[in-house]
Amino acid sequence: MRKREATLEDLAREPGKAELVNGRIVRMSPTGGLPGYAGREIVVSLREYSRRTGTGHAIPDNVAFTVALPHRRSFAPDAAFYVGELRMGFLEGAPRFAVEVRSESDYGPAAERRLARKRADYFAAGTLVVWDVDLLGANVVRVYRSRAPERPTVCRRGEVAEAEPAVPGWSMPVDDLFPDATTSRTARPGARIRRRAAGRAVPARSRPRRR
Repeated sequence: MRKREATLEDLAREPGKAELVNGRIVRMSPTGGLPGYAGREIVVSLREYSRRTGTGHAIPDNVAFTVALPHRRSFAPDAAFYVGELRMGFLEGAPRFAVEVRSESDYGPAAERRLARKRADYFAAGTLVVWDVDLLGANVVRVYRSRAPERPTVCRRGEVAEAEPAVPGWSMPVDDLFPDATTSRTARPGARIRRRAAGRAVPARSRPRRR
C-alpha cells in the first residue's frame, strides 16, 4: 500500500522546525549558537529597514512559507524578507529574500547538492535573492540572485553584503554576523556597496568625521 503523502495540515502539527518536501515532513535540528546569532542579526537589520522604509516584513527563523512547486510545499528559512500579509497561519508564497545559515551538518558534497537544490526551489517559487551564510569559511556570504543563479557575489569579513534587487537600498556589514566584531561601525545598514570587482563585494569607504 502506498504511503499517504503529508499535507500542510500535517506540517502545522509539527512541534519543531520542518519543511514539506516530496510529500514528506523534513524535520530540522535546532541550530547552534553562532548560526543562531547570525540569523538574529540579519532579522534585526531587516526589521530596521522595514520600519524605516515602511515596506515588507523581517521574518525570523521557524516561520513557514507555503508554495506550490511540484515537489515542495513549504520553506522555513533562517531569516527572510517578505512582502505580503501577515496572519496567524503560514505565510503564502515565497519570501522575496531568504537566508540559509549553515549549521555543522551543512558541509560536504551531499550537503552542497542539497543546498543547491533548495536554492533552485526558492528561485522557482519566486524568491529573488538567497544568501548562503558560511560562518566557518573565508567566503562568509554568497549572494545568489535568480537572474544569475550560477554566479554568486562573494562577501568576506570587512565587507558589506546586500540583497539587491529583493531589498532595495538595504545592506549590512558581514562583521555584524559575528559576536566578536571589532571593526568600525561606520558602514551601517542601508549603506550601499560602492564598487565591485571580479564578482566579489568591495568594502564601502567610510566617510570622514565632521569636526
